Amino acid sequence: MQVLDNNRTLDAKEWALTIFIASLPLIGIIMLLVWAFSDNANIHKKNWAKGTLILWVIGFIIAFAFLFLFGGIAILGQMFN
Repeated sequence: MQVLDNNRTLDAKEWALTIFIASLPLIGIIMLLVWAFSDNANIHKKNWAKGTLILWVIGFIIAFAFLFLFGGIAILGQMFN
């Protein structure tokens, strides 16, 4: 029977591999979701994944706000020319 040590500190190799996997285009998002919401993931990796997902959501919100703001200004500019 394997005992999971979810409070163990990850070493540099494990963090490098974690960040590399998270940076892959589609697999990274899936793995972030798995690490963030899995019950048997390391607690440090789990918290890091949740924080990364929060930052991604904030980034998407800001990007869409700029898109709609400046896209709307461009469309209005085209309508009145």
